[in-house]
Amino acid sequence: MTLRTPPTAVMDAQCALCSWGARMIHRLDRTGEIKIAPIQSETGAALMRAHGLDPLDPDTWLFIEDGTVWRDFDALIRVGQRSGGLGHVFSVLRIIPRPIRNWLYARVARNRYAMFGRGDMCGLPDPQFRARLLS
Repeated sequence: MTLRTPPTAVMDAQCALCSWGARMIHRLDRTGEIKIAPIQSETGAALMRAHGLDPLDPDTWLFIEDGTVWRDFDALIRVGQRSGGLGHVFSVLRIIPRPIRNWLYARVARNRYAMFGRGDMCGLPDPQFRARLLS
């Protein structure tokens, strides 16, 4: 018997932009299936390492679903598709050619604290949101 793992978004819990993204997942994913693994958690760090990424240098964002891994803007697009409703708005990012998308994502990721500040998604009080967080 194979254990089904839930679709999981892996992101930096200390980044205000990522914290906003996590709250958007919570609002848009009406199924409640998508889990969020902060990179600072044991699960998040293990998922980063399993995909060849350094959890101590979290300049990427992952979305893992049914064994498929999306990164960066592709992860955002997939989460939007998966969530439905207003989440489909993220599909518009596909009009940007992938090399430019990747370059743009890397610039924002490297400067995210300066541009958006720090946040703490793990400190959010909503119990339903906290139930999505993997430790």
